[in-house]
Amino acid sequence: MNDFVAPPIDWAAVSPVLIVLAAGVLGVLLEAFVPAKARRTTQLTLTLAALAGSLVAVGLLWDRVQENAVSVVGGSYLLTPFGLGVQAVIGVCALLGVLVVAERTTTGQDAFAPAAAAVPGTAYEDETRRAGLQQTEIYPLLLFSTGGMLLFPATDDLIVMFVALEVLSLPLYVLCATARRRRLLSQEAAFKYFVLGAFASALFVFGIALVYGFSGTVRLQGVVRVLADPSVSPLGSMTALVVVGLLLVLSGLLFKIGAAPLHAWTPDVYQGAPTPITGFMAACTKAAAMGALVRVLFTLANGLNPAVRHDVEVALWAVAILTMLIGTVVGAVQTDVKRLLAYSAIAHAGFLLVGVVGMDEAGSRAVLFYLLAYGLASVGAFAIVTLVRERTVSGDESADRADGPVPDDGVVLGEATRLAQWAGLGRKAPWLTAAFSLFLLSMAGIPLTAGFVAKFGVFSAAVEAGAWPLALLGVLASAVSVFFYVRVIVLMVLTPPPGGEQGTASAGAASAAPTEVGEPGSGGGTATVTGAATRTLVSRTVVTVVGSRGPAAFAIAVCAVGVLLLGILPAGALDLVGQAAQFRP
Repeated sequence: MNDFVAPPIDWAAVSPVLIVLAAGVLGVLLEAFVPAKARRTTQLTLTLAALAGSLVAVGLLWDRVQENAVSVVGGSYLLTPFGLGVQAVIGVCALLGVLVVAERTTTGQDAFAPAAAAVPGTAYEDETRRAGLQQTEIYPLLLFSTGGMLLFPATDDLIVMFVALEVLSLPLYVLCATARRRRLLSQEAAFKYFVLGAFASALFVFGIALVYGFSGTVRLQGVVRVLADPSVSPLGSMTALVVVGLLLVLSGLLFKIGAAPLHAWTPDVYQGAPTPITGFMAACTKAAAMGALVRVLFTLANGLNPAVRHDVEVALWAVAILTMLIGTVVGAVQTDVKRLLAYSAIAHAGFLLVGVVGMDEAGSRAVLFYLLAYGLASVGAFAIVTLVRERTVSGDESADRADGPVPDDGVVLGEATRLAQWAGLGRKAPWLTAAFSLFLLSMAGIPLTAGFVAKFGVFSAAVEAGAWPLALLGVLASAVSVFFYVRVIVLMVLTPPPGGEQGTASAGAASAAPTEVGEPGSGGGTATVTGAATRTLVSRTVVTVVGSRGPAAFAIAVCAVGVLLLGILPAGALDLVGQAAQFRP
C-alpha cells in the first residue's frame, strides 16, 4: 500500500507559473486580512511584483532551456524554448495590462464597479458607489488567469492543457462582468463569454476523449508514437478517429484566439467588458492560446501520415481564409471603436494562422514575434480608449458652442466609443492621438512599425512552406484592413469635431465638480422664463480626455516605444525569437 514514490519535480523550471499562482493565493488571503484602506495598494504591489518575478524567472531559465527542453513529471510540464518565449510575451503584456487596470484617472475612479454582484440600477448599487467601495479582488483574478496562460503552452499533457484552459478562462468570465459603467452590457458580455466558452471547452474535452480512445494516452509525444505505428493502437488503423479528435481539440483552441467560425463572442465581449480587461484579453489570451495551438499542431505533425496532415492543412487554410475575410470586411463597417478593435483582433488571428500552416520552425518564429508586436499595440490602444470619455457641460446656448472651449466642469461619463465622437480628437490631445495612430498603423502593417515586420514574417513563413496563395490572400486582406485603420486616423486628425450636441436645457447654470457616474442622461431641451427675460442654458455631452495618474500613461509610453523599436531595430528581438524557435514544441 506504500509503494507510491513521489516523482522528482524541477521546481525551478515551474517557477514562472508557481510565482504567479502563489501570488494569486496570497492575494485572496490579503482580501481577508488587510484593512480596506491599504488593500488596493497592497494588491497592486503584489501583482506587479509577481509578474515581474515571473519574467525574471523566465530570463534565468533561458540559457538552460536552449540546451535541452525540461520535462517535469513525464511531460505534464514540458518547457521548450518556444514555450518559454510565449511565457515571456504573456508576462510582458500582462505586466503592462495590469498597469492599465490600476489606472484611476483624474476622476479618482477606476473602470470597475464597487460591487459587481449588485443588480444594476438598484439602491444597493448606489449605496456602494457613495460609500466608495473598491473591487480589489480583480488583482488575484488577474493573477490566476495569467497563471493559467503561462501553463497553457508549456505542457505535453492534454488533460493539464484543459485544466490550464479553465484556470485562465474562469477568472476572465468574472472580470468581464465587473464594468463600472454600462453594467447590463458588461454582464451580458460575461454571460455570452461563459456560455460559448463552456461550449468550446466541451469540444476540447470530447476531442481529448477521441484522441485517448485511439492512442491510449493523453501525452502528445505518446500520441505521436502511436500515429507512427498504428498497429499498437487499441483501435488499429482507425486514424479517422484521431483526426476528428484533433480537429475538436483545435476547435477549442481556435475559439480562444477568436478565429472564425468560432469568433462570434469576440465583438460583444470586447465591447461589454471593462476596457482594461479587454486589452488584457486581447494581448495575453491570444498569446497563450496561439502558443498552445502551435504546440499541439507542430508536435502531432511529426506523427501524421501525409494524407492526414493534408486534411489538417486544408482545415487550417479554410479557417485562416474565413477569419481574415470576416475580420477585414466586417471590421470596415464598424462604428464603435471597441468593436472595430475586436474585428481587428479577428483579422490578426487569421494572419497568425497563415504563419502556422507550414508547421515548421519558420512559422513558430514568425508567430512568436507577431504575438509580441500585436500584444504591445493592443494593450496601448485599449489604454487610450479608457482615457477618451464623455462629459456633460452646461452653459448659455448663445455662448456655449461645440467648437469653442469646453468648461472644466460637469460630469464625467463612460468611454466615448462611438467613432463619430473621436472626430477632432487630435486638437484636444495631440500626443494621445499620435500614440493611438501609431498603434493603428502597426496593426495595419505599415513599414517602420512592429506590425510590418510581424506580417512580413508570417507571410514569408507561409511562402517558404509552399502556401503562397494563402500568403497572397493575407496580403490582400491586410491591404483592405488599412482602410478602417486610416479612417480612424483621418477622423481624429483631419475631421473637425461635431458642430452641435443635443442636450437638456435647464433653468440656472449647473456647476458640478468633475465626478463619474454610470450612464449619460437623455436628450431634449426646455427653457425657463424669469420675469421679462428668457434665458436658455444648455446641458450637452462632449468628448474629453481625462488625465492619467501615471500607470496608464506609462503603459502607453512603453507600448509606443516598443512598437517603434520593434519596427525600426527588430534585429535583437528577431534573434531572441530565433533562439526560441530552435526546437519544435
